[in-house]
Parts: sequence; C-alpha cells; structure tokens
Amino acid sequence: MRKALLIFSVALSASSAQAQIRIPFLAQRQPPPPVLQGIDALRADFAAQSGGTTIYFGAESVILGAPATAVLTAQAAWLRRHPEVVVRVEGYGDAGDTRDHALAVGARRAEEARAYLVLLGVPAAQVSTTSWGKERPGLGRAVTILVR
Repeated sequence: MRKALLIFSVALSASSAQAQIRIPFLAQRQPPPPVLQGIDALRADFAAQSGGTTIYFGAESVILGAPATAVLTAQAAWLRRHPEVVVRVEGYGDAGDTRDHALAVGARRAEEARAYLVLLGVPAAQVSTTSWGKERPGLGRAVTILVR
C-alpha cells in the first residue's frame, strides 16, 4: 500500500510540472462571508436569529397576534443569551389617526411588545420603549425592535 501511494505521489508531481491541475471542488469554493464586528454584527445576528425586527398589529389594535408572539418569543430567547445588549421597542400608530391618537396607540403597542419580552424572561432594564406615532410614516401598525 505504501508503495502505491509513493508512486501516485511521484506521478502527480511529474504531471503537475507539465500542466496545471484543476481540482473542481476547490474551484467552486466561495470565499467566506465578511465578519461583522461590533453593533452591526449584533444587529445582523438578532435579525437573523429572531425572524426579523418588526412585528405588526391589526388596524387600531394593541393586541399581539400569533405571528407577533412567535417573533417576540425568538427575540426574547436571543436577548436572554445576550444580556449585555439593550434594545429599544419603537411603536407606530395607524396612518389615519390624529397625531395624539397615533402617539398613544404607538406607545401601547411598544409597551405590549416590551411586556411580552419581560414576561418571557428578558430583564426589564434591557428593554426601553418609545412611540413615533405618525412621525415616521410607512411603518403604521408596527413595532420595531432595535439593538442599541
């Protein structure tokens, strides 16, 4: 067996001097993805591991539905594994609301999401809330969780 390996090794060396050897599986290998560092890495990992950063409510609703609780459950698991990370829950109002009503609805939505995270074991000090009401259009009926 050793003799066969030695012969193969010599034959391979001799042929490589005459022509370039192409190994198909190495030629198809892609470079590794860039390594994210710091807060960008945490944000990307949070979004990837928890199914996103935004949950949605029904019109004029502050009640968490099944899709929202599924995302919040995954987010809570991630946050419990990363107690050094502080997040901000940003609530938004409905597009047709008055400014004051939209702020109130956004605040209730943010607080509902925060309360659910705390219920799932995330320390209350790890989660803050804010309401944008209609100040940031396009995210109506939503809550966004931001890693800070």
